[in-house]
Amino acid sequence: MMKTANIAEFKNQFSQFMALVENGEEVVVCKRNVPFARVSPLPQFRKNQTKLGCDLNSVTIKTDLTEPAIPDTDWDMLKAEK
Repeated sequence: MMKTANIAEFKNQFSQFMALVENGEEVVVCKRNVPFARVSPLPQFRKNQTKLGCDLNSVTIKTDLTEPAIPDTDWDMLKAEK
């Protein structure tokens, strides 16, 4: 059931109305008993289901990661010309 509240009531009981929204309800806000806004919950996103270590040993490193990716002789070509 959707709750309806005039501005003053909504302002004075803001926490209670936000608790309703948090529980999945919508609240319609009225000005002089004329609806003008709706406060509704955001869609729930599913939590990350990845388990730490699930892909353990799935990557093979074929080079030394501490060595440069390109030879030292190729660095000169990467320098900007002045």
